[in-house]
Amino acid sequence: MARKFTFRFTGARESHEKSVGIDRLVIAGWTGRDKQAVERHIAELEAIGIARPNKIPCFYRVSVGQLTTAGAIQVLGTASSGEVEFFLLALEDGLWVGVGSDHTDRKVEAYDIAVSKQMCAKPIGSELWRYQDIADHWDELILRSRLGDGEDRQDYQEGTLANMLPPHALIQMYAPETKVLEPGTLMYCGTLAVKGGVRPAEAFEAELFDPVRGRRITCNYRVENISE
Repeated sequence: MARKFTFRFTGARESHEKSVGIDRLVIAGWTGRDKQAVERHIAELEAIGIARPNKIPCFYRVSVGQLTTAGAIQVLGTASSGEVEFFLLALEDGLWVGVGSDHTDRKVEAYDIAVSKQMCAKPIGSELWRYQDIADHWDELILRSRLGDGEDRQDYQEGTLANMLPPHALIQMYAPETKVLEPGTLMYCGTLAVKGGVRPAEAFEAELFDPVRGRRITCNYRVENISE
């Protein structure tokens, strides 16, 4: 079942808003090019009780009902946390790139990763860049995340996309027969190691920065614990 979202589609020369349908959500994990960096992230999660994967990368199907562009999400307890990811959105007019957060319940992740992916809303930013406009300097793009807000804001993740498998490599691994994402598919494409250990926060900021064009897209949201 497709869900409608309104995005701002930003190309090299113009931008416009349009509503599109998304009917498949895929989350890719352990997508680093640098095996040592992947191992560091695996070790971070092992430190909070999450078993290492049997193979990498991994792909998880998640309900599209979990996607949200809202500025706040609700969670149960204090065991969930966000992580910045770029995402790919395949549409009839090509491939688009955005930024979001794979917000995950870490307590559930410790015993079943696939179930944990279904437990929390998946925030996404509402602005997209056309992939072909940034493909020639893809590795220079920078992913960042921060926790909290105001004076309490902390840098949490940062690195270039050179650290991660490029889009077409991921797509070929996910769809080895067709080597394309079907229109209507949104794929989260992996994250970076964190600074200071995996931890929750009441506010999360995700950013994808293009230093060549001097622009950024963001996804910001607050986290409400409804079990309190």
